[in-house]
Amino acid sequence: MKLPHPIPYQGSKRNLADQILQMFPNHFDNLIEPFAGSAAITIASAYYFKANHFIINDINQPLINLWDTIINDPKSMVKSYHEIWHGQLGNEEEYYYQIREKFNDTKQPEYLLFLLAKCVKAAVRYNAQGGFNQSPDKRRLGRNPSLMRDDILRVSQLLKGKIQLHSTDYQNVLDLATADDLVYMDPPYQGTGVNGGFNYAGNIEFDNFVVSLFELNNNNVPYILSYDGRTGDKTYGSPLPDNLNLTKIEINAGRSSQATLLNRSEITYEAVFLSPALISKIDLQKVTGKQNYQTELFAN
Repeated sequence: MKLPHPIPYQGSKRNLADQILQMFPNHFDNLIEPFAGSAAITIASAYYFKANHFIINDINQPLINLWDTIINDPKSMVKSYHEIWHGQLGNEEEYYYQIREKFNDTKQPEYLLFLLAKCVKAAVRYNAQGGFNQSPDKRRLGRNPSLMRDDILRVSQLLKGKIQLHSTDYQNVLDLATADDLVYMDPPYQGTGVNGGFNYAGNIEFDNFVVSLFELNNNNVPYILSYDGRTGDKTYGSPLPDNLNLTKIEINAGRSSQATLLNRSEITYEAVFLSPALISKIDLQKVTGKQNYQTELFAN
């Protein structure tokens, strides 16, 4: 059975979750996601019994409101999505824009779910005023209500009563983390707001983010950071300081979709960085012995 995934999000780590979970320590108190998005790692962790308590955060308040409703009032979300989805039939494009306007006026979570299920490439885009401005995918109707129903109910069953939800700056949530927790970070760093995405707390200033990583290290907090990647010879993301002493693992994410369109066979590698505190709690040789991994240690 596939992992439930009610919120489609471009860049979601759903397809890499099983590999990322292999880097988890055997025991920890809370799994903390400061940049939750689709919360793919939280859902996978609950599904595979890797964690029992969760803290998720996203600066996007309507997204957290959507998660709150999915987890704590799933039947109302199932009903609302069913009604909104069927309302589009025969007038799909104009209806999408009507729902988008309603969401921008009200920020109601049921409207956001429909937009996420129907928008182009599941790519969340907001304008400078904070209004959702992504266009509809005209080739499809969005996630079928029966499939969405199953995912919503399953996620609620996995997480209800086990999760704290926050919508604040990521640094506030990192302050909650202790040496007995595990933090997973997939930040919308470097240009997200500039390129038309949601403005995540001043665009996640690189220097401030690096300071946060040093603070986590000083407090012996175990963390996994999904940060950069490469396709062929092209690398994404500014280098992290060597004196963070992180272990970099590249995960083979398969053939690049963009390269496929250009009739090239380039492989995309997504990188994760493991903190020193995490390395002390896991068997790194067991992790790096996997076929799809390449490992490099960044240390002084």
